[in-house]
Amino acid sequence: MKNAIAIILLIFVFFSANAQQAKDSAVPPPTKPLKLHHAEPLYIDLIRDLGARKGEKEINVGFGMADEKNYTSYTGFAEYEFAVADRLGLEVEVPFEICQGQQRDDSGSFDMPENRLEGLKVATQYTFWVSEKYQTSMAVGYIQEFELSCFSDLSHKGKLFEGTLYNPIFIAAKRLTPHIHTLLYTGPLIEQKFETHEWNTSAEVNANLHYVFTNGNFVGLETNMEFSEEKPSIVFRPQAKVQFSDRVSLGLALGVPATERSKHGLSAMTRLIWMP
Repeated sequence: MKNAIAIILLIFVFFSANAQQAKDSAVPPPTKPLKLHHAEPLYIDLIRDLGARKGEKEINVGFGMADEKNYTSYTGFAEYEFAVADRLGLEVEVPFEICQGQQRDDSGSFDMPENRLEGLKVATQYTFWVSEKYQTSMAVGYIQEFELSCFSDLSHKGKLFEGTLYNPIFIAAKRLTPHIHTLLYTGPLIEQKFETHEWNTSAEVNANLHYVFTNGNFVGLETNMEFSEEKPSIVFRPQAKVQFSDRVSLGLALGVPATERSKHGLSAMTRLIWMP
C-alpha cells in the first residue's frame, strides 16, 4: 500500500512539473523594440545609437590636432553615453584644448586661445520613429554646453563659466542599401556670453554618407556646414572606422575646409569607442 502511494505521488509530481514547464514555455519572451543599425559619424557623433535599448552604454575617448594658421590646436575629449530607457539616451562629455604657437603677425604677436578645459556638455536624445519598411530612424535631442573660463580668469576673476550653448537637434537616418547609409544631423546653435551679454546664433547642418562593410567597418564622408550672418563654413571630413571586436573600435577622420571663410586649416582626429 505504501509503495502504491509513493508511486502515485511521484507520478503527480512528474506531471505537475511538466505542466508548469509547458506553461512557462507557452509564454513568449518579452520582445525588444526594433532597432536598425546606422553608421554613426565620427566628428559630430550621436548622443546614443538611434533606437538604443535600455542599458546600452558606451565610452568614447578622442584626440585631434588642427592647423589654426597662427597656432596648432590639440584637442581631446572623454564622453559617456547611456540608454536610460528604450530609445532614450543621455550623454556627458568633457572636452579640452591645448594650443601651441607657430608664427607671429606684423605686430609681433598673435591671437591664441589659452590652454583650457573647454566645458561640460550634457545631452539627451530620443528616437521617436523606427521603420523597418523604410529602413529609416528619426530622433530629436538637446545639448547644453557650459563653457568654462580659461585658467587665468579662474584664478584672477574667480569666474567659473564664461558662457553657455543651447543646441536642439533633429536626426534622420536612412539605409539606402544594407551597405550604403545616410544620416542628417541639424539644428540651431545659440551661444550666450555672460560677461558681455552677447548672443550669437547659427545653424548647423551635418550630412553624412557611409559605406558599411559586413564586419562593421566603414568608410565615408561627413560634411559639417555652419550658417550664420557671415558666409557659410563647410568642412569635409573623410573618415573610416575599424572594429576590432564587438566592444572596441577605432575611428579616424580628416578635416578639409572648403570655404574661404574658414580660418581653420587641415585637421585630424581619432576616436576610441568602447562598449563595456
